[in-house]
Amino acid sequence: MKNILYVFLLISQVFFAQSSFEKGNALYQNGKYQEAIDVYENIIKEDKQQSAELYFNLGNSYYKLNKAAPSIYNYEKALLLKPEDAAFLNNLKFAKKLTIDEIKEVPKVGFAKLIQNFTGIFDYNTWAKISVGIAFAFLLSFIGYYFSTLTLSKRIYFIGMFILLVALTLSVSAGMSEKSHFDNDRPAIVFSELSEVRSEPQKAGNAIILLHEGAKVYVMETVGSWKKIELTDGTEGWLDASTIKEIKNF
Repeated sequence: MKNILYVFLLISQVFFAQSSFEKGNALYQNGKYQEAIDVYENIIKEDKQQSAELYFNLGNSYYKLNKAAPSIYNYEKALLLKPEDAAFLNNLKFAKKLTIDEIKEVPKVGFAKLIQNFTGIFDYNTWAKISVGIAFAFLLSFIGYYFSTLTLSKRIYFIGMFILLVALTLSVSAGMSEKSHFDNDRPAIVFSELSEVRSEPQKAGNAIILLHEGAKVYVMETVGSWKKIELTDGTEGWLDASTIKEIKNF
């Protein structure tokens, strides 16, 4: 009886969240963007619902109100749940045009760039699926090798096993690299209209650069109420923690 009650409550919660989501969509379609935002935010806060579409629509609503930081923030959260989505990336590009800062990205060079380009082809979940597929193919090759009676067939299966083993090692390593990168990567969006990046984690520190609303930074460490951040151009400094919101706060 208790299990049935839990299932009923779960179904009711999902149905309520869905109806609220549709309500928010209807408000958005009618141009009531702030009201749509209130509905979407309430779904996240009260129902603990997380979906790429929810964050995407929330980002769209903020974008319609020309609010750079929250629109970029929610587009980035949507991309965490559904990487490489064309619509998400396109709208994020438009939202970034609302920002003031133009921070150049310094690309990696040499061997590190080659490794990153290879591992970055897929996210770590896709690499895991690829590894499972290769492992299954390796098992089939081993079975073929074990039961084959012809010398030529055994050689072909053996070579195939060797190639698949190398491919499995590469895919597992790439997946682990991407997982490590994902876990250590701490992107954040500046929400304050104007923030000073300082040389030390205190207000007495020298101002290195000024950042405006919507700028993207990467958090490296936290000291009290300050966060050490890095920009895509390599600039490092300290920001008041209250001026930014980390994207990975699910």
